Amino acid sequence: MRKLHRQSGVALLTLALLTSTSQAASVSGVITGPDRKPFKGAFVQVRNAAMHMTVSVLSDKDGKYLAPDLPDGEYRLSIRAPGFKGDPKSGVKLTGVQGATADFELKKGEVRWADLSIQQGEALMPEHKGKSMLFGLCMACHGFQSRMAAVSRDEDGWRDRVNYMRKDMGFFVSDPRFGLTDQRAEEVVQYLTTLFSEDSILPKSPTELPNFKSVLLNFGDEASRLVYVEYEMPGGNRMPWSAKPDKDGKFWIPYYGKANKIGRLDPTTGKIDEFPVPFTGTAAIHSAVPGPDGAVWLTEQGSDRLGRWDPKTEQITEYKDNVRKHTVAVDQKTGMVWSTGGLTRFDPKMETFDPVKAVPTSYGISLDKEGNAWFAELLTNGKIGRVNAKTGEVKKWALPTVTGRPRRIVYNDADDTVWFAEFDAGKLGRFNPKDESIQEYQLPGPQATPYALAVDRDGMVWYSSEKMDVVGRLDPASGRVTEYPTPRPENSMRDFFLDDKGRIWFGSPPNDRVGYFYLRKS
Repeated sequence: MRKLHRQSGVALLTLALLTSTSQAASVSGVITGPDRKPFKGAFVQVRNAAMHMTVSVLSDKDGKYLAPDLPDGEYRLSIRAPGFKGDPKSGVKLTGVQGATADFELKKGEVRWADLSIQQGEALMPEHKGKSMLFGLCMACHGFQSRMAAVSRDEDGWRDRVNYMRKDMGFFVSDPRFGLTDQRAEEVVQYLTTLFSEDSILPKSPTELPNFKSVLLNFGDEASRLVYVEYEMPGGNRMPWSAKPDKDGKFWIPYYGKANKIGRLDPTTGKIDEFPVPFTGTAAIHSAVPGPDGAVWLTEQGSDRLGRWDPKTEQITEYKDNVRKHTVAVDQKTGMVWSTGGLTRFDPKMETFDPVKAVPTSYGISLDKEGNAWFAELLTNGKIGRVNAKTGEVKKWALPTVTGRPRRIVYNDADDTVWFAEFDAGKLGRFNPKDESIQEYQLPGPQATPYALAVDRDGMVWYSSEKMDVVGRLDPASGRVTEYPTPRPENSMRDFFLDDKGRIWFGSPPNDRVGYFYLRKS
């Protein structure tokens, strides 16, 4: 047996059915490195092909891992640990409360450029005229990993891809003020050709660079408690922006880019139904939120339209005014529909828009118990604010960090406070409406870039780091931040939503997956 292990480079020491004390099956085991010592920080990814579902968990300091609460079915186990590799295990069958054990011995592999976070890539890649535009604009919707580093193209090939973005995402990347002008586009083409072509100046692996170790992140033992559950999209290039639960336990998914659909996920089966919008250009659906009557409201950033999915006909009707559309929020009592971009309130009964002229630019939005709309302005001197739903009065508050650029905002019903994420400053902020005080919390890391935001049942504040491929949890009482790695590079989580079980749901657009995460108790 030991001789076989050395030949294969990876070991399945045991694969036996066990009796579990939990209410669902699990897979557990130990991971060891090439030195046969416990290996910390490897993701074990347990995939159920029938459900298009993958559960990812991290090995702890003793090399142990546990993937809990797995539905009945057949699974395939694989390892993700950049710089190391291990043979997958197929045909692992779980039934009832039975579990399985699978131990891995890793051998040396290679770190690829596609394994890095955006922050690591930006730190390691050479300077060039096109670099700031590539990382500052072209990576606003996805990173370099899956669409650049994972392929090789010549100059004409990269020019074709850049022109595709200018044409099909023109509403976003072709703004003459900050977008891809002809000159800027050509600079990006030249930079991409320098990096990702047969004549690339990059070493095959980033580990060959002398400063590679300086960009590595370390995670504490707590990281092994976070469990990720992901569902695959029915096809490629859906770019799912988020997943919002409805009252029936289904989850609604907006597809960004040219997919021009919204999806409805049944997490018990993994099945996703899809519904197209009438618009035939690039709809870039940014948000999809169920209303109190079962309808689903969506915003099309590409067409600046508001949409309504009808639960009876399963068709989508679009409404258009002359205001930009971004993120939607629905008052679950009155049915009123708010949307950001230019902040607007839509009356579904009258089918009329009421723009909030005092808020021409807004990003995140959250409604409080009275139906008032809290918003964030994603500007260099951006503020947070509130629209009184009854009077229409607008009030804004400046932030202590003027250049913070607040993005997502969440009203916390439990204590009537407002949380917001300051993307550029790398901070989370808490606003107390009672005394109008603001407290900021500095997040760790060289580019914390907090984006998605949620407050869980225990009052802990969760955020995603856009550039660092990190999910973080802030304890407001102590100010302590715990960081957790994500199971795939280029996570690009845009919005968090809690379900009735307290799990936090997300979308990962570049990876074409939606899912949730939670902390297991032990």
